Amino acid sequence: MSLSDIATPLPSALHDQPIERVTRDGVEYVVLGTAHVSRASVDAVQALLELEPFDAVAVELCDSRAQGMRDPDAFKQMDLFQVIRQGKAGMVAASLVLSSFQKRLAEQYGIQPGAEMKAGMDGAEQRGLPLWLVDREVGTTLRRAWHSVGFWQRFGLLGGLIASVFERQEIEESEIEKLKQGDMLESAFSEFATNSAPLYRALIAERDSYMAARLREQAAQAGYSEGRRVLVVIGAGHLKGLCEQLRTQQGDPSAETAVLAAMPPKARWPKWLAIGLVLAVFVAIGFAFHRDTSLGAAAVRDWVLYTGGLSALGAVIAGAHPLSILAAFIAGPIKPFRPGIPSGGISAMVEAWVRRPRVADFETLRDDIGHWRGWWKNRVARTLLNFFLVSFGTIIGEYTAGIHIFKSLF
Repeated sequence: MSLSDIATPLPSALHDQPIERVTRDGVEYVVLGTAHVSRASVDAVQALLELEPFDAVAVELCDSRAQGMRDPDAFKQMDLFQVIRQGKAGMVAASLVLSSFQKRLAEQYGIQPGAEMKAGMDGAEQRGLPLWLVDREVGTTLRRAWHSVGFWQRFGLLGGLIASVFERQEIEESEIEKLKQGDMLESAFSEFATNSAPLYRALIAERDSYMAARLREQAAQAGYSEGRRVLVVIGAGHLKGLCEQLRTQQGDPSAETAVLAAMPPKARWPKWLAIGLVLAVFVAIGFAFHRDTSLGAAAVRDWVLYTGGLSALGAVIAGAHPLSILAAFIAGPIKPFRPGIPSGGISAMVEAWVRRPRVADFETLRDDIGHWRGWWKNRVARTLLNFFLVSFGTIIGEYTAGIHIFKSLF
């Protein structure tokens, strides 16, 4: 049964709602395009579930985002040591920024972003229907988006994200309208997603392909064939692309999702540039010793003072504990000899050990990061801030020391 088979008037909740129907491999997918900040979309999901019979419900969520909706306080169990040690500090910070952006929307617009996805999840549970989480992991999407743009564009992205956290003005009505027709991740990156083809591909087009493949994969695993029907709840910004992919996508869906879920290879030139700089500096220090012992000693002193000093300065700016500042000063100069953990990681782990986050820090984290002072007041946020500022200070210190050492030789 479909809407066209129903003689009675449609519920008002479904008027003017973007709904597409795509049949693939005998399975009918009823695709509802929703607005992530609209009560009407919540009502439309509930109305469709009441009006039509479905065999499964698919939503535009990944496992981690779904878990966040089911248990908003799950992040309180976060282990900062593991986050830093596993190199996930950047992803955690980006997720917090997105969370802060969504919180502002919820406060201004009176509805939690993604409430229509929660309605789909709840509707499936109430009816005993299988729930399919078909979106790509948000961490993978953010990493692929980050690696898709050039070096200078990354500074623009960082600046835009940081500005979105501390912007205190209300979100303009025009931006709200964009969210109603677009995608939450795309909107969080503002004009960068619109003006950058690689970024748009990572945030939108790739996910269209991924979700279409996941739908096919889930249907095949469930053994669905002729007569089965699936309600698909996705953002309106994905409606056209997803339906097109469902109609035309070929090949093995599992292979498609594997390709799109893989991390792109990291560019090698930044790593080789950094290694080349350090080697050049060490060669210069050796040459300085060859010319004059005192000149070599001065070069070593400059290396220690600049790399250690600017690393420690980053910790000081972050309001770190004296032991964390000392750790930054020691870790900065020896960074080339211990690849794997950046100097910011060592200092941040000391900070997390000395000033262990309290339960209250996790409870107020999302509120605190929306204000400048909150990053220094909250122990979780301050540890992340310490990580980034010390790492940045070390990089600046290496270049500054190198320039100073070379100038002393010529």
